[in-house]
Amino acid sequence: MLAAAAPQVDDDELQMKQYQRDYFDFLDDGKDQNIYFNKVTDMIQNNSKRLVVNLNDLRKTKPSRAISLMKNSSKEIISFQRALKEMVEQLDNEYGRTRDFYVGFEGSFGSKHVTPRSLNSRQLNNLICVEGIVTKCSLVRPKVTKSVHYCPATKKSMERQYTDLTSLEAYPSSAIYPTKDDEGNPLETEYGKCTYKNHQTITLQEMPEKAPAGQLPRSIDVVCDNDLVDKCKPGDRIQVIGTYRCLPSKQAGYSSCAFRTIIICNNIKCVNVDDNPTLSASDISKIKRFNKRTKGNIFDILARSLAPSIHGHEYIKKAVLCLLLGGVEKILENGTRLRGDINLMLIGDPSTAKSQMLRYVLHSAPRAIATTGRGTSGVGLTAAITTDQESGERRLEAGAMVLADRGIVCIDEFDKMSDIDRTAIHEVMEQGRVTISKAGIHAKLNARCSVLAAANPVYGRYDEYKNPMDNIGMQVHSEK
Repeated sequence: MLAAAAPQVDDDELQMKQYQRDYFDFLDDGKDQNIYFNKVTDMIQNNSKRLVVNLNDLRKTKPSRAISLMKNSSKEIISFQRALKEMVEQLDNEYGRTRDFYVGFEGSFGSKHVTPRSLNSRQLNNLICVEGIVTKCSLVRPKVTKSVHYCPATKKSMERQYTDLTSLEAYPSSAIYPTKDDEGNPLETEYGKCTYKNHQTITLQEMPEKAPAGQLPRSIDVVCDNDLVDKCKPGDRIQVIGTYRCLPSKQAGYSSCAFRTIIICNNIKCVNVDDNPTLSASDISKIKRFNKRTKGNIFDILARSLAPSIHGHEYIKKAVLCLLLGGVEKILENGTRLRGDINLMLIGDPSTAKSQMLRYVLHSAPRAIATTGRGTSGVGLTAAITTDQESGERRLEAGAMVLADRGIVCIDEFDKMSDIDRTAIHEVMEQGRVTISKAGIHAKLNARCSVLAAANPVYGRYDEYKNPMDNIGMQVHSEK
C-alpha cells in the first residue's frame, strides 16, 4: 500500500517542477518585452516580497498555465512562488535565500469575477475575484510558521514547521507544541530564531446598493497574511483576489456536511469611490439638446422631475436636488478638508409625503442606505466594537454611515431617536469621519456622506404660532 502511494507523490512533485519551469520562463522575459524581469528587479530594490502578475499577460504567453491556475490555484500558486524565489536568488542570492516571496494576481477574471452572493460550490479551489465592502476587521496577530528548540542535555537543536488549513499547502501540521524530544529530555524554545507571519481576518459583504430588495446581504470571510494585513479598513470598497476554500469541521469526532468557506487572499485592490461617471457620446448629445430646449432653466425642470408622483413641495424638491448633486469638496494645501456634503432634515405634519420623498432618494441615488430612528442606535450608525465568537478577539464593525461613504443616509422617524444616539452623528456631518476609541482600539473611519432625515413636529402638527425651535424640539438640554 505504501509502495503504491510513493510513485503518486513523485508524479505530483515532477508535475509541480514542470509548472515551476513554465512560470520561470514566463518571468524571465528578457528576450521579449522585459516587463516582469524589470518588475522582479524593482521588487528587490524596493525590499518587497510580493509580485503582482496580470492574468492577461499570462494568457498570452502560457495559456495552459492560465487555465490551470483558475481551476486548481493552490498547486499553481505554490509553483509560481517557487519560480519567483528561484529567479530572485539568481539576481540577488543573499536577498533571495533569507526571504519567502509571494505572488498576487490582477486582470480579467471573466466568470470568476463574483460577489459574495454568487459564490457557490463550483468555485471551490478556484482563483476568484470578489468585490464588496469591508464590514469587519480583526486585530493583526502573529502566527508561528517555524519554531526552533534547543535541548541542553544533548546540545542539539530541532526545527518544526507549522501549517494549517489557511495555508496554500492545506496539510495541517501537528498542533502539539514540542516540549520534550524523543528521549524525554526537556526542550527550550529559541524565540529569536522562530519565524512568524502576520495574520488578519476581514469580513467582506456585498455592496448595499447591489443587494436584492428584501434580502439580507451575504458576506464571506477573507484571510490575509504577511504584507496584506492592514491594507483596508471597515467601510472600504475593495476587490479581493484569492483562492476559495472550505474548512472541514469536527464536533465530538463526527464531521458535518456543512463546511465553513473562506477566501485565502493574495491581492487586495481598493475600488475608487471618487470615479467620475462615464458618459457616452449619445449621453453628451442628449445633455446638450436638453440644455438648448430648457434655455437655462435646468434647475427648475430637474426639481419638478424629482418625485413627480408627489404634488407640490417645489421648494423642498429643490433642496433635495441640491443634496443629491452635492457641493464642491475642497482640500487645502495644509490638509484641511472643507466638506461639500449637504445635510437636510424635513419637518412636517403626518401624511405630507416625507417618507415617500426619502424612498425616492433611496432609489434614485447611486449609493444610499435607509434606516429608521426607532430601531437605530448611535453605534449602529457610526461603528461598533464586537467580539468574534470563534476566536474571542475584538473586531471593528462598520455602521450605516461608514458603509454609505460618498453616498446618502436616509433616516426616517428622526424624532424617535434618543438625544445620545442623535449626537453620535454630529461628527460625521461636520468632519466626514468616525473616530473610535473603545476597548483598546483607536481608529478613524471615513464617513463622507450626506444625511437626509425626516421627523414629525413635537405636538404632532406644526404650530404656526410657535417658533421653529419649539416645533422641532430636538435641541440637547444640558443636565445641571
